[in-house]
Amino acid sequence: MSDSYPLPTEPEGSVTSLLERFHSGKVSAMMALYDPEAVFIANDGRTITDHTEIAARLERDLRHGLPLKAKARHVFVPGDIAQIVQDWLIDGTDPNGKHMHLGGSASDVVRRGADGRWRYLIDNNQGTAVR
Repeated sequence: MSDSYPLPTEPEGSVTSLLERFHSGKVSAMMALYDPEAVFIANDGRTITDHTEIAARLERDLRHGLPLKAKARHVFVPGDIAQIVQDWLIDGTDPNGKHMHLGGSASDVVRRGADGRWRYLIDNNQGTAVR
């Protein structure tokens, strides 16, 4: 774990940590946010458990070089698990001149590890959107 990107000590800090790491452009910084048992929900609804595949998907998003905006709408915390509903947006022109406008309302689940840090257990960036 990089000291420049500390993991959150409260579930509410997950969004801030996500933004810092996303804007670093480093896949390794992003992957440190994921619990060893994490699943990533692809836009087609498929559940991805392989961390190499998760990293490849994150790298594809980071390659666009566009900023991510995200804001938590709700955080529900029963013990060591939390659900975070957040609205997010990626909007701009990538280095290839392609305009991108991606966004939605995510429904993510984070879990507190034995070290007291919160990591993504379920990364579902499309929430309840029809896939």
